[in-house]
Amino acid sequence: MIFLKYISDAFEELYATLKAGDGEYAGDDPEDKDEYKAENVFFVPQDARWTHLQAHAKQPTIGKTVDEAMDAIEKENTSLKGVLPKVYARQNLDPTSLGELIDLISNIALGDAKSRSADVLGHVFEYFLGEFALAEGKKGGQFYTPRSVVELQIEMLEPYKGRVLDPCCGSGGMFVQSEKFVLEHQGRINDISIYGQESNQTTWRLAKMNLAIRGIDSSQVKWNNEGSFLNDAHKDLKADYIIANPPFNVSDWSGDLLCKDGCWQYGTPPTGNANYAWIQHLAPSGQAGFVLAKGALTFKTSGEGEVRKALVEAGLIDCIVNLPAKLFLNTQIPASLWFIRRGERPFALTENKILFIDSRNMGHLINRLTRELSKEDIQTIADTYHNWRNPEGDYEDIKGFCNAAPIERVKNWTPGRYVGLAEEEDDFDFTERFNSLKAEFEEQLKEEAELNQRILTNLAKVNIDG
Repeated sequence: MIFLKYISDAFEELYATLKAGDGEYAGDDPEDKDEYKAENVFFVPQDARWTHLQAHAKQPTIGKTVDEAMDAIEKENTSLKGVLPKVYARQNLDPTSLGELIDLISNIALGDAKSRSADVLGHVFEYFLGEFALAEGKKGGQFYTPRSVVELQIEMLEPYKGRVLDPCCGSGGMFVQSEKFVLEHQGRINDISIYGQESNQTTWRLAKMNLAIRGIDSSQVKWNNEGSFLNDAHKDLKADYIIANPPFNVSDWSGDLLCKDGCWQYGTPPTGNANYAWIQHLAPSGQAGFVLAKGALTFKTSGEGEVRKALVEAGLIDCIVNLPAKLFLNTQIPASLWFIRRGERPFALTENKILFIDSRNMGHLINRLTRELSKEDIQTIADTYHNWRNPEGDYEDIKGFCNAAPIERVKNWTPGRYVGLAEEEDDFDFTERFNSLKAEFEEQLKEEAELNQRILTNLAKVNIDG
């Protein structure tokens, strides 16, 4: 509904400008669809405009009116075909509540020029994605990679120009951050093009809307219900950058059907775990940065150790980052970032070496269950990587944080094995640390007591009402 309000606001503003016919718009037809296409604004038919919906908000048939509006918008805008949900006329949705929601959203300015320049809807949309992922737990986290993790991947890879691919794109966060990165570094947004696929249709719809509200071309973001392994929608693409957060430790990836597949250049992945299938799928060309379960760094069963050895000997592994716990909403499995580059290493500092970064002690809690990396954390990790790769950089190994290890030393890939322990601080205050932990514990007890009291109050109210 918010998406509908946004595109209608943007349309109405341009419609008014065209109708006034001032300056460069003199003689333009406000009902000409090409005028809107030229301004990267969706054309909204009269019966789908927000003013029409608002005028019918109190009618018992408002659900049918909204569904018809969604259908009309799709017919006029091919990039939205099959994307917008037509579910508002269902009996389980109260028309009175829907009408009240329309009235409520009517008070929000989303699509005017000022709001669009500030990416207001982008922030709103991302907020709802995050809230949904938090509420749904594992189910919701399937499509949502936390923003700080995406920002770190983008900041390290620096996709200024070229073809960017995400073969399991979820709600499209990698693409959004790629475009933001280019803009923030004074690049040209048209210098990059995006390609993606998603097996879950509902999640694919979220991605298409997430990109549409930002004016990002999503024509090459495909719904692929067979999945990347069985039917790669972009198998012939020579991507410059691959950025992804594949699902961790997936067992039902059709490995039994693909065990003899010729694409496993570095060794056949185990049928019971897709991690090493993803690694090989994500490393065909260019540069890649992706998230994997930390266990993929050390597993040796079912030939995984041999695949890992082949990747090292091929000179593909550039950098491994150990991530802090509690970053992901859908899993408590420890995670790591992998960066892969093909081709010769242009400077001696990185030749025959792998950079290990241990960021487990970075980040801050935003609630008791969730941690995120700060802008400063992201910059510190990215700068370390770039300084190592830059022949004029001032990289140096730091105990407890980073180490550039010769590949002949690399047996176990856990970064902590190479970076060692940080230097102990002589001025560690045990009493201060104890009191801090005690205060945190007491605060948790207080929150739990308040929660229990609310539950008892609600139960009592239910009994009284009953």
